[in-house]
Amino acid sequence: MAFQPIVDLATGEVFAYEALARGPNGEPAGTVFESVDESNQYRFDQVCRVKAIELAARLGIECYLSINFMPNAVYKPERCIRTTLKAAREFDFPTDRIIFEVTESERIERVEHLKDIIKHYREIGFLTAIDDFGSGFAGLNLLAEFQADIVKLDMELVRGIDSNPPRQSIVRGIIQTAEEMGIRMIAEGVETIAELECLRELGIDLYQGFLFAKPAFEKLPDFDIPQTDAV
Repeated sequence: MAFQPIVDLATGEVFAYEALARGPNGEPAGTVFESVDESNQYRFDQVCRVKAIELAARLGIECYLSINFMPNAVYKPERCIRTTLKAAREFDFPTDRIIFEVTESERIERVEHLKDIIKHYREIGFLTAIDDFGSGFAGLNLLAEFQADIVKLDMELVRGIDSNPPRQSIVRGIIQTAEEMGIRMIAEGVETIAELECLRELGIDLYQGFLFAKPAFEKLPDFDIPQTDAV
């Protein structure tokens, strides 16, 4: 696993660290996922959760830990979550500091099944997030079906937003919808100060991207908060 911080500019602190799958020698996620298919996705999903929690505990993470999960790999939420709960107990990591992210870009085969997963996870005390929002198959329909705690704006909406009025209008609408539903918003993939200033003016406080820190393999990276007129 590699870890990348999600920074809260309202407090100047790390809100969460996202655990990102890597190979045993730090190989990128794309290389890892080349070996994942229907025959092993359940095992892969479970191993990633345990490894993320183990490393987070070892590294002393005291904020939220954000873990990506594969909804199509979860056959029964109450059974599939047992390994996660066991790992949290074994490594003494609080379950109320875990966020589970589902990516919008993964085709959801059964929406009702995903709703059951989210409902069960929230009952346990996990937070839930929709990753890559605005990029995938479901869009606003997915948000209408279940209300996650967090929405992460896809980096394609973020890229060059400072010079793209249509993207600004779209993001402004998403932010307004999220606020009305009590959902927090994260802008991911932020790489330039101009993007940051624009997103701050639109009202976003939580950020993830190379502008703040690159993912670090099995350690917590140093992060930087740029000084701008908007921050």
